[in-house]
Amino acid sequence: MATSLARIYRRGVTSAVSSNLIRRYFAAEAVAVATTAEVPKPKSEVTPSPDRVKWDYRGQRQIIPLGQWLPKVAVDAYVAPNVVLAGQVTVWDGSSVWNGAVLRGDLNKITLGFCSNVQERCVVHAAWSSPTGLPADTLIDRYVTVGAYSLLRSCTIEPECIIGQHSILMEGSLVETRSILEAGSVLPPGRRIPSGELWGGNPARFIRTLTNEETLEIPKLAVAINHLSGDYFSEFLPYSTVYLEVEKFKKSLGIAV
Repeated sequence: MATSLARIYRRGVTSAVSSNLIRRYFAAEAVAVATTAEVPKPKSEVTPSPDRVKWDYRGQRQIIPLGQWLPKVAVDAYVAPNVVLAGQVTVWDGSSVWNGAVLRGDLNKITLGFCSNVQERCVVHAAWSSPTGLPADTLIDRYVTVGAYSLLRSCTIEPECIIGQHSILMEGSLVETRSILEAGSVLPPGRRIPSGELWGGNPARFIRTLTNEETLEIPKLAVAINHLSGDYFSEFLPYSTVYLEVEKFKKSLGIAV
């Protein structure tokens, strides 16, 4: 009886050890298969450049056509990279439009004449029509200097004039040739500055008549700014449609534009 019990006990221990060894064997096999199996590579994803937030090609367009109207820029005119020219805008030879300026010809024509300049952060616009009955387009004739942060809307500036910075010229206003408007002045709608006079204030009023020496210095200032713009002009590539190719390339890579 004791011998039979001992024999049964040995069989149970042996079977338990065998099953344990079998479990360990299969567990080891599973680990080996898992480690030797080829791990699938993640799909390659193109991540946008971190500079994309800072530089958007569509946001840097200088020339914005509106319908049938396309801004026209002379070959030797300097237009800064972050300037916006929209619609019926004509920039003639030797003229310059400086950083941050906006010329919106969406409602009427805007003309910047020969060797004239529109300086930083200026806004030039034109209305559908003028309440004074005068021309509603904006004309900046030759050898005119428009100071920074000025606002011009449907006005006419004749040749050889200086518009001081932070000035506002309203609809139908007229600045005749060889005149100066002081900085920070506001020229109301329909107001006219006669030739050879200095005006200033809000609203702008007559101050005095310019001397002959002062009138001779007006075109010299425009020419000096024209020469300065030549140094900037040589640093930038001419206008092109390269941004369209960049957007097309981004779309082919699955990058949203």
